[in-house]
Amino acid sequence: MRNSRTTLVRLLFVCLIFPVSAVADDLIMRRIAMTFPEAMNALQTSIAQQGYTVSRVQRVDIGLTSSGYNTAEYRIVFFMREDVVHDIAKKYPELIAFLPLKITIFAEGNETILVTLNPTKLDVFFPNLNMGKTFSQWSDDINRIFDRVQAE
Repeated sequence: MRNSRTTLVRLLFVCLIFPVSAVADDLIMRRIAMTFPEAMNALQTSIAQQGYTVSRVQRVDIGLTSSGYNTAEYRIVFFMREDVVHDIAKKYPELIAFLPLKITIFAEGNETILVTLNPTKLDVFFPNLNMGKTFSQWSDDINRIFDRVQAE
């Protein structure tokens, strides 16, 4: 019961960090057969190999633990190409809330789960920006990052 409650809390939290409704098709998720420290290292390496820069890593588990939840490691990894973030923020300020890109990573036993908003869904909310090709590229890049982490 406690594990299912913890998993539910995690999924609800993931939905809260993205300012859009999260349905299965709106997310990119992977279950990785490695411990959290290994997966975290592989994720950051893979992000760099894909040409992005990790701008920061935010701990989430501290807040959950202080609220009484028994949780393992839980982080949000923010990443982007710096020049792209600045260009998009200037040209399309309505996208600032979605940048930089984010991947939530959390431990579940000896496995680790990676989850993020599928960037192609941004085109649904901002169809007039003509950014579909860019959103699609980000989605492809994230899938490549996840593939690389899973292959390690």
